[in-house]
Amino acid sequence: MEITYLGHSCFKLKGKQGTVLMDPYDDATRSFKLPKIAVDVVTVSHQHSDHNAVDHAMGTARREKPFIIDTPGEYEVNGISVFGHPSYHDATQGGERGSNTMYVVQIDDVSVAHLGDLGHVLDEKTVEEMGTIDVLLCPVGGVYSLDPKQAVDVIQQLEPYYVIPMHYRTAEHDQKAFGQLATVEDFMKIYGITKEPTTAFVVNAGSMPEETELVVLKTA
Repeated sequence: MEITYLGHSCFKLKGKQGTVLMDPYDDATRSFKLPKIAVDVVTVSHQHSDHNAVDHAMGTARREKPFIIDTPGEYEVNGISVFGHPSYHDATQGGERGSNTMYVVQIDDVSVAHLGDLGHVLDEKTVEEMGTIDVLLCPVGGVYSLDPKQAVDVIQQLEPYYVIPMHYRTAEHDQKAFGQLATVEDFMKIYGITKEPTTAFVVNAGSMPEETELVVLKTA
């Protein structure tokens, strides 16, 4: 299964069973606009414009229109399993920014968790419910979601085989809206590991590292 980073919190998961687009953003988020993408499933963590721009998704040969998932629950689409877990966009149980849905997608026997704009560390019950995570897509920029220190705490809670940071400041972001976010370099300093960005990432079920590995992806 191939994971492509499209910027901000947006990823494309492509496997034998289909393609999933996660948290597509609107044109105001970055200077590089998100193109139309043919996918079978779209997940939306919360209804903010930098995460819910589903109009960038179009259908495939398998589905005329993508199946949109924007609430917690269990879903099965073309053999792709999606589990939405409720959480909050802040540390005050949604009092500041509302709710957030974390998704665990199972495709080609690989489990990928996208935390959306999670704003708090997890409780033990949620960690147990999310189960084994092969790849964790984790926000690290702070302000609107986990900051670098909180991100490290959540990574340690979930113990994924791979972790890919997202939702951090880049030169391509709208600096008025996202200029206060931490960078991926800020996160790596706190995490204690530095990795050079790579352009593509392929995950094979049954071939996982012994300890959590950090993967930093370039934007496609």
